[in-house]
Amino acid sequence: MNLRILKRFWVLNFLRRLAQASKYYNNKYAQILRWGIKSKEDTNYTYNLSDKNICYLAHMISVVTSADYQLILKYIYEAEEDEFLRDSIIKVIKNSPSRKYADLDIRLGKRLGWYAFVRVQKPKVVVETGVDKGLGSVVICAALLKNKEEGYVGTYYGTDINPKAGYLLTDKYLEVGKILYGDSINSLSQFSENIDLFINDSDHSADYEYQEYLTIQDLLSENAIVLGDNSHVTDKLLTFSNKTNRKFLFFKEEPINHWYPGGGIGISFK
Repeated sequence: MNLRILKRFWVLNFLRRLAQASKYYNNKYAQILRWGIKSKEDTNYTYNLSDKNICYLAHMISVVTSADYQLILKYIYEAEEDEFLRDSIIKVIKNSPSRKYADLDIRLGKRLGWYAFVRVQKPKVVVETGVDKGLGSVVICAALLKNKEEGYVGTYYGTDINPKAGYLLTDKYLEVGKILYGDSINSLSQFSENIDLFINDSDHSADYEYQEYLTIQDLLSENAIVLGDNSHVTDKLLTFSNKTNRKFLFFKEEPINHWYPGGGIGISFK
């Protein structure tokens, strides 16, 4: 039927428009079904990023750090191709009581961005709040070990209230990383070192997130970068950036073959 004529009939046109709109979401139902059958994850969903999304990520990090785009891409692919890193994670998962809740297909998502920031910034101190299993922890420590090989020594500190958190942080990664157990704000209040890279990924309430930023404000080094894992939900890192005269950008993830729409990285920098 001619579209012009079809539009005259409200019900038929209504059904046509619904069918048109649903095309944007129908594939998600198939992805949900596959995920429900094949995946063991319940929270902190992991996924790969599209090639285009990785290029967007590399360009954004290049803008923030003034580093060459091709160098950023090199670091991202370095993390993706680190077989020792993946083998170490898989080994720990297989031997862990939590193996029934974790997939063995290691998908790093936005953590590729965290890795690239560490590689290009060469920070002396990295702090991440809310380590959960420790996937981000071990990725960051892998980057710090690469930096160490190049003569740049750095240390990772993760915080988590769960005494069992961070179980993926093992082997050689413990040379440059440790977990501080307890309430994150309490741990940060007692922290005395200058922070070069801070990643908020703990309690995702807006007030708690903002309180973390205020707590570490005076600990940030001159060119420190602050990353927010919850910036796709709250504006607290943006608010903090405005308050402290810092610049702010947001990177949105584009997962492939996964129903989750993706989170992102809020970036606060000088």
